[in-house]
Amino acid sequence: MPLETYLVYLSAVMVFFATPPDTSQLLIISNSIRHGLRRSVFTACGDLTANCLQMIAAAFGLAAIVATSATAFLWIKWLGVAYLIWIGLQLILSKEEGRKAAVSDTGSSLRLFRQGFITSMANPFAVVFFGALFPQFIDSGNPVLPQLLILGLTYIVVDGLILLLWGWLGVRATAALQRYSLGLVSKICGGLMILAATLLATKDLQSRR
Repeated sequence: MPLETYLVYLSAVMVFFATPPDTSQLLIISNSIRHGLRRSVFTACGDLTANCLQMIAAAFGLAAIVATSATAFLWIKWLGVAYLIWIGLQLILSKEEGRKAAVSDTGSSLRLFRQGFITSMANPFAVVFFGALFPQFIDSGNPVLPQLLILGLTYIVVDGLILLLWGWLGVRATAALQRYSLGLVSKICGGLMILAATLLATKDLQSRR
């Protein structure tokens, strides 16, 4: 892959992440605040594992299947919305731990991984996104698999760094606002997650009119 092509791809990925936090990033912010940045790495790993599977699906042409199967796409989309709302409600209803609550280290690693994995997999647009993005930077005259590996690994590294950055920012912001309880921050993240899920559902309903 020419260096110029790779740099253009890297720039495109960076621009893609230069947006307000999405549902996966809101989740890692909340988990970093509640369980610490070190344990929230499991959430990031779950998210990145889902991304890898979505890339594989896109590479094998499943993007076209998702794009053309309206029923499957609809089910995946609404199950994803329901799961995001469920996580948001969990955060809102989480018990208050006091104004000077210490960071909890009791979050199950598997549960944190599962939250990140399902939240990322709940986005049916990801497969279509990778299926549309990668071909723009692949030279059909050269072996495709090495190019896909380069593009995929680059995306995973950038995404992982962005997730950890959001988690770190969440921890730092909480430390700066220590006079507020961790429960309040979790409730805010939960409310934003429900709002994001609601906007996704509203957008889908409007597109059907």
